[in-house]
Amino acid sequence: MSTGARTSGAGPSGARTSATEAGAAAPVLVDAEAGVRPSVTGAAARRALLAHPVLLLVGIVLASLNMRAALASVAPLVGEMSAAFGLSAAASSLVTSVPVLFLGAGAAVAPWLGRRFGAERVLFAALLLLGAGVLVRVLPSVYALYGGGVLVGTAIALLNVLMPGLIKRDFPDRAAAMTSVYTGAMITGATVAAAAAVPLEKALGGGWEASLGFWSLLAAVAALAWFPQVLIARGRTGHAVRAVPAGGARPVNVWRSALAWQVTLFMGLQSLWTYVLIAWMPTILVDHGMDRSTAGVVFAFNNLVQVAGAFVVPLLAGRMRSQRPLIVLVTTLVAAGYAGLMAAPVQGAWLWSALLGVGQGGAVGLALTLIVLRSGDAVTAAGLSGMSQTVGYLLAAAGPLAAGTLHQATGSWTPPICAVLGVCAAALAVGLLAARNRTV
Repeated sequence: MSTGARTSGAGPSGARTSATEAGAAAPVLVDAEAGVRPSVTGAAARRALLAHPVLLLVGIVLASLNMRAALASVAPLVGEMSAAFGLSAAASSLVTSVPVLFLGAGAAVAPWLGRRFGAERVLFAALLLLGAGVLVRVLPSVYALYGGGVLVGTAIALLNVLMPGLIKRDFPDRAAAMTSVYTGAMITGATVAAAAAVPLEKALGGGWEASLGFWSLLAAVAALAWFPQVLIARGRTGHAVRAVPAGGARPVNVWRSALAWQVTLFMGLQSLWTYVLIAWMPTILVDHGMDRSTAGVVFAFNNLVQVAGAFVVPLLAGRMRSQRPLIVLVTTLVAAGYAGLMAAPVQGAWLWSALLGVGQGGAVGLALTLIVLRSGDAVTAAGLSGMSQTVGYLLAAAGPLAAGTLHQATGSWTPPICAVLGVCAAALAVGLLAARNRTV
C-alpha cells in the first residue's frame, strides 16, 4: 500500500455507501468508468464471467498479490543495488520514486483504457507488463533499472485503478468482503516479498538480480490465471454506453472543489510517508547496526500489520458522520512510529514497525473511504478517485527522493525523518478539513 488506486467503493464501507449515494442520482459505476451502463453485449459477457466465480476469484487474488510485491521486494536490497551501480543516496531513492511517479501517470490513463478495451484485457496486459518490467529492472544497466521501474509503476497503476471497480461491478452484494480479500492479498504479497528478498538472494545464489527477478514468476502465474477472463469477455470493446445523470444534472468538476483538493492532499501526503518508509526503512535500520535479514523481516512485519488498520478503520469511518477522530488517530500513530525510528531505531524497531503499520494501513483505508463519503454520487466519486490518485502519487513520488537527498547532504537520517514529521502535521491539518461531513 498499496499501496493501492482505487475507484469509489475501494474501502469496505465505501462499497455500501457509494451504492446508496448513487441511487437514482446516477448510474452504477462500471469498472473505472464513470457514468456508463453496459450494452447488451457487455451484459451478456458479464453474465458469462460470473458463471465462473471461482476462476474469477483466483484471478483477483493472484493479481492482487502482485500489486505491491514488486515495490516491497526492492527496499531490503537497495544497499546492494546502490553498490553495484555506484549510486548516491539521491540516485538510489529514484529506484523507488520512479515507479511511484508512474503510479500517478498510469492512474490518469487507466479509466480510458478500461473503457476502450475492457477491464479484463487491460488487467491481463498490466500483469504481462509488470512481469516484463521486473525482468528489465535486473538487466546490467542503470538505465534498465530505472526503465524497468517505469514499466512496473505503470502496470501497478492499471491494476490499482481497475481492480476495485471490477470487484464492485461483479460482486455488488459482496463488495465489502471482496474488497477485504483483495486488500488482504495485496498486503500479503508485499509482506512476503519484503521478508523473502534477502533469503531469496542467498537461496538462488545470484545476488540481488535473482531475488528481484523471481517476482516476474508471480506476475506470469497471475496472468495465466487471468487469461480465461479475457477469453470469456472477448468482444466487450464498446461494452458500455454513456449514461446521463438523472434530472440532467451537470457533473461536478472536482478539480475546482476545495473539498476535493483536501481529500486529494490527504491521499498524497499519506502515500508520501508510506513510500518513504518503503524506500528507506530497511536501510535506516541497517545503517544503525541491524543485519540485513532482520531488517527485512521487520519491514515485512510492518507490511503485515497494515492489514489491521486497513480493515478496521474504513469500517469505523463508514459509521461516523465526521471522520476527524480517525484522522487524529492514524496521523498520531505514524508520527509516533517515525519519531521512535529517529530516537531508538534498532532498540524499538518492532514497536515502531507496529505503530507505523497500523497507522499506514488505517490512513490508506481512510483516504479511500473519504473519496466515497465526500462524493455526492458515483460519477463524482470516480472523478475524485482519479484526481486523488493521479495527484496523490505524483506528490508521493517526491518523498523517497527528498529523503535520500537530505540524507546524502547531512549524513544523518534525522533531517529526513523530521521532514516526514512535518508531512504528518500537514496531513493532520488537511485531513481534519477533508473529514468534515460534507460532499463535493
